[in-house]
Amino acid sequence: MENKKESFEERLARLESLVREVEDGKLPLEETLKRYEEGKKLLSELDEELKAAEKRLAEEGPKVEESPAVKSN
Repeated sequence: MENKKESFEERLARLESLVREVEDGKLPLEETLKRYEEGKKLLSELDEELKAAEKRLAEEGPKVEESPAVKSN
C-alpha cells in the first residue's frame, strides 16, 4: 500500500474504470466481485468526502458574502 493518498479525482477515475470493467461483462465472476467490492468502498469514501466539503462550504459561505471585497456598492 502506498504512503501517498490518491487525490479525489484519481479515486473517482479509478471508480469509473471499475464500473466500465464490471459493465463490460468480460471478467470472471471472482474478478467482477473484487472490482464491485473495491468500487463500493471507493464510492463510500468519495461520498463522505463530498459531504464534508459541502458542509464546509455551507459553514463558510456567509463569511465570503459578507466580505467587503466581494460586496458591490
